Parts: sequence; C-alpha cells; structure tokens
Amino acid sequence: MTGSGTPARTAEYAVVVPTLGRPSLGACLHALADAAGPRPVRVVLVDDRPDADRRPLTADVPPALRARTIVVPGGARGPAAARNLGWRAAGDVPWIVFLDDDVVPGPAWGDDLALDLAAASDRTAGITARIEVPLPADRRPTDWERNTAGLAGARWITADMAYRRAALVAVGGFDERFRRAFREDADLALRVLDAGWSLTGGRRTTTHPVRPAGPLVSVRMQAGNADDVLMTRLHGRHWWRRAEAPRGRLPLHLAITGAGVTAAGCALLGRHRLAGACAAAWLAGTAEFALARVLPGPGTRDEVLTMAVTSVLVPPAATWHWLRGRLAHRGARPHTPLGPAEAAPAPRPAVRERLRS
Repeated sequence: MTGSGTPARTAEYAVVVPTLGRPSLGACLHALADAAGPRPVRVVLVDDRPDADRRPLTADVPPALRARTIVVPGGARGPAAARNLGWRAAGDVPWIVFLDDDVVPGPAWGDDLALDLAAASDRTAGITARIEVPLPADRRPTDWERNTAGLAGARWITADMAYRRAALVAVGGFDERFRRAFREDADLALRVLDAGWSLTGGRRTTTHPVRPAGPLVSVRMQAGNADDVLMTRLHGRHWWRRAEAPRGRLPLHLAITGAGVTAAGCALLGRHRLAGACAAAWLAGTAEFALARVLPGPGTRDEVLTMAVTSVLVPPAATWHWLRGRLAHRGARPHTPLGPAEAAPAPRPAVRERLRS
C-alpha cells in the first residue's frame, strides 16, 4: 500500500533503456538482474543506433531477464524519442524507470525502488535515484571526470529516474526536439511540475562510471548551448533556477570570442592599437579559463596540454552552437501532448524483438 491507500500494484514497474549498443549495456543489465528485490515486469531496450551499425543485443541480456525483455528499434532520433518509444512499448504498467545504458544499479536497487514507489503520493510523478560517480582515489580528477561527477548533483536526471506512466501521458512524454542527452530531462521535469505534479528524491543508489572520452570531448559538449536556447524559449529566462541547473560560462565564452573576432577584424583594417587591446583581452580570458580547468586537475602533461588546446577551442564552439540554437529555435513553441514534436501517441512499434531464455 502507498501512503495514500493505493493498492500495492503500483509497485509494478517497467525499465526502459535507450542504448547505442555500448559495452556498458551488459554491465547495466546484469546489475539489474542481480539486484535484490522485485524485478521489472518488462525491460524495454530501445536500439537507437543507425540501421547500418546495428548488431543483435541479445548477448547483453542476462538469462534472468530474457523472458521479459523486448528490443524496440529507435530510429537514431536521440534519447528523448527513444524513451518515448520505450515507455509506450512497455504497456500498461504504473511506473516506468528510465536507465541509461552506462549506469550500474546498486545491489539493493530493487528493494529500494519498491520502497521509493510505496512512499509515493498520488501526485508524485517522478522519483530520482541517488547517483554516485566513482573518482580516482590516488589523484585529483581530470576535467572530464569532474564534469561527469557533476551528474551526482543533477536534479531529475534520467540516468535513473522513475516516472508515473499517467504523468508521462498527461504531459506528452519527452520533447523530441532535444536530440542529445542534454536538458531533455530538465524540460520534462519542469513540464511535469507545471502540470501540478510533484517530483521527489528516492533512496535507491545507482553508480554512473566515468566513461572513456577523447581529448576534444569538452569541445563537442558545447553543442548543448543550442539546447539551452531551446530551454529558454520554452521555459523563460529563469529556467536555470527552477531546474537547479548550473548557469555555466556562456557569457564569458561570448565575451572571449567577441574579443578574438574583434582583434582579427581590427588587424585586417589596420587599427593595430585596438587590435592589440582586444587580443590582450582574448588572451587574458583564455588564460583564466585554462587555469580554472588546470588547477583542480591532476597536473599531468597530457591534461595540461589538453586543457590549453581546448580552452582556445571551447569559447568559439560555445558561441557557434548558441547562435545556431537561436536560429534553429527562434519560433519554438511549448511542447504539448499533441504538439508538433509529437503528432500523436504512437502505438506499440510494429517491429520488435522478444528475447527467449
């Protein structure tokens, strides 16, 4: 029974895992199978890889979950669209638990989830897990490791988030205009809150390891600035505060990029004194940014070199994606259950693969 007297059937849940077929998927599913407590009535793997890259995911599913696992083709449209396909394919289950394919549920995850669901009131739409990010014990973390560690404090992160199916239906699920794994969780949370539901933290614990990343990962991450523009269009200028999201360094990136572009332009026009002043401002801003990233880190040669190079590249990349977002989302309208981003709640996908034990 829940605190509001709802029957114990509300403890039934399905797990939805959008995946790109990464090696971490197997570890995630085995941890889910080994966790103590009630198992999901269904596990939906949404295979979001392009058709040309697709390989069977059957080897990643442990025997204990095969009879209740289905694989749904996602169409490579991003995690928001994949999660929508997943929760609709899960059937009439009261709760949908979204897991990323690179997390590891804790050993008591099932029992703790059952307690989380039992404690939910009738107006509780979602319950987030406690996310732990293991960091090296013998050295200070790198810039990428510190960035990943920030997930531990992120609000309503869908790395492990349980949503009531009725709430997802009421708000139309995820907004599929968010094509990256960024801000789609905050957008859904704000729409759920605006609809009069509540969100709360749970007791279950999930580990989010730091996955391998190349030296330019911080530059690629700047694409998220376009998603931030969409968030502003949809939720107003102060959505950062409501979502409890860090504001970031975009204003400084814009200033640094502006100084660099102005310095180049003035040099071409022969205005060397002004060019020198702007170049000095660009150099000072870039150096401050680099030091802010180097000083908390391990101080190794590779890390310092990576921070020096990417600190030059990040501000213009952030500026470019911000401008791109302002153009792409200039006419964005709020997402609705039957809005442009989701023409109609699709039925279960016609092509699916059910695994056999």
